[in-house]
Amino acid sequence: AASVLVVGVIAWVVWGAVRPPSTATTAGVAGQPRPPVTNYPELGREHIFPGQAHPDYNSNPPTSGWHFPQPADWGYYNGELPDELVVHNLEHGGIWISFKSADDTEVINKLVALARRYRSKVIITLRPKNDSRIAVAAWTHLMKLDHYDETAIVDFINRFKNRGPEFFPD
Repeated sequence: AASVLVVGVIAWVVWGAVRPPSTATTAGVAGQPRPPVTNYPELGREHIFPGQAHPDYNSNPPTSGWHFPQPADWGYYNGELPDELVVHNLEHGGIWISFKSADDTEVINKLVALARRYRSKVIITLRPKNDSRIAVAAWTHLMKLDHYDETAIVDFINRFKNRGPEFFPD
């Protein structure tokens, strides 16, 4: 009987650690649906060096795949960083928020304020290659926004932060 109890407890702990995010929290503020999050197949975790060619990513911006051996420092950047650099941050459980235009001061000011709330695990960069005004990425997960939605962004951070394949504490 004790062995059955031990197996049951282990199964319960493992299920709690690996189960997917709850679908019960699909509503945002005032019952509005939150923006959709797209899940992409993992492209692996291969290290490459600057200038080294690799296959195309399967999302824009990338959410997994080929990346440089060292991640970027967490925080806000007013310029671009190579995708291959920031993908390593995602592997460590980070969140990458990228904005399309350096002239979008409305979004930039709000993102700078948001960045101040997170000392680690969030990186914010300019990325003109985005196909949306704002993109929020985690390992294999991507949310695209056409307007600043702090509730959706913070919810995404809370759902996916520290969920990369390599755990590095905050």
